Amino acid sequence: MLQACLNGSRTAEEHPALPLTPERLAEDAADVAALGVTSVHIHPRDVIGVPTLVGPEVATTIATVRAAVPGIEISVSTHVPGGNRGTLIASWAPLATGRPDIATVHVRDPHWRDLVRSLDQVNVKVDLVVDAPVQLGELPQGVGRITVAATRDAVEGLLRQVEPLGLPVLVHGRDADAWQVLDYAALLEHDVRMGLEDALHLPGGRRARNNAELVALARKRQRSRAPS
Repeated sequence: MLQACLNGSRTAEEHPALPLTPERLAEDAADVAALGVTSVHIHPRDVIGVPTLVGPEVATTIATVRAAVPGIEISVSTHVPGGNRGTLIASWAPLATGRPDIATVHVRDPHWRDLVRSLDQVNVKVDLVVDAPVQLGELPQGVGRITVAATRDAVEGLLRQVEPLGLPVLVHGRDADAWQVLDYAALLEHDVRMGLEDALHLPGGRRARNNAELVALARKRQRSRAPS
């Protein structure tokens, strides 16, 4: 799988094509879906552009993206500062088409197990993000995927920790490590991701025009490195 990470917590000042509104996220989701992407990871924003978990704002974003690309997996982040995240997630229960399919939870978050339970209660799968060595123990119900977020130097060690868990693994790096990590993960046939959340530049150093340009190159590199 190739996932497109469309905006993250980046700001408009970092890249002019960063999609922040529901409409812009839907446009970019449609563009990357046309390139073969089957999952998008987004950070819904409030009216002033701040990442949010508030139910109505999440619902508007998800429903708008889903209308543009029916059937695509929509992932959101729970790594949002402020507020009672468990209570906010509980408000997603009646959202129907405005509810995400899966949400990322960072293991380094001291409340990660509580967040997993909150998501499971509203029938949203969990993508558990591991970015440092950690002893996970028995995973709570609801975890459906592991995402390894790592530098090129650290990715092998983290994969040794999570692969025995037997769950699908998605691997990605960020900024200077993004393309090297993608190439390495593609060789191992793990799921990968690419987009403006992870990289603003192409491997040669030129700033990418938009998410579609990043994803098109990621798809090409993924296919060229997959075992024949």
